[in-house]
Amino acid sequence: MLRDIGCEAIPGEIVAILGPNGAGKTTLLRCLNASLRSYTGTVMLGEQDILASSRREIAQSMAYVPQHIESQRVTAFDAILLGRRPWIGWDMRRDDILKVQAVIDQLNLTDLALRHIDAMSGGELQKVAIARALVQEPRVLLLDEPTSSLDLKNQHEIMRFIRSVVRAHHLTALMTMHDLNLALHYADKFVLLKEGCVFCAGNEEVITPELIEAVYGIPVTIEQWCGRQVVVPLSNEEPEFISRPCTTGG
Repeated sequence: MLRDIGCEAIPGEIVAILGPNGAGKTTLLRCLNASLRSYTGTVMLGEQDILASSRREIAQSMAYVPQHIESQRVTAFDAILLGRRPWIGWDMRRDDILKVQAVIDQLNLTDLALRHIDAMSGGELQKVAIARALVQEPRVLLLDEPTSSLDLKNQHEIMRFIRSVVRAHHLTALMTMHDLNLALHYADKFVLLKEGCVFCAGNEEVITPELIEAVYGIPVTIEQWCGRQVVVPLSNEEPEFISRPCTTGG
């Protein structure tokens, strides 16, 4: 259960929501877009009161990519096109089709466009889900572990694309993450949750070894490598190796 939550994000920045399993990261995202409403307080997007807005109005302002994507027997193009639903009236417009194609081109998803998403890998499906969120043209992107199913190359490819979209379109992105080093590489601000509360929030300066140990319960050191901060876990326990004599056949 979340309590005493207070944080602020501005356009043009990426906010990483960090914390151990069960800290409330996904719950916080679902509260922000009013998927969960059983709480007191306010969620403001500029002058828009999210809790007083309709589902359509919220969908025109916020796009949510869940951690687990439901696979269906539809093509990637049609799945991405669903992101235009909050803006579509009685019929699909040519402009909607062009917006979908533009996002497909930007994400290099042309080879996937006509494939059925129930035949895709987890990483491919995640890319389609992010494309659907982007074609929604939101002011805020809410992403629940957007790189969890991706390999190393695709993790950075997706994060670079999200960062470029956020900067170019002056969006705000809030995303839950487990990879501290990936967060340090791409995020502008950090919100660390522990047991349903905001333990600390701020820019890169708040990410210290003491803070990480307090939140995650593991000692770390933070080193500078190629001009970047890198979190390195420490352990006082050395693995035990059993020494066995080497034998060779005669």
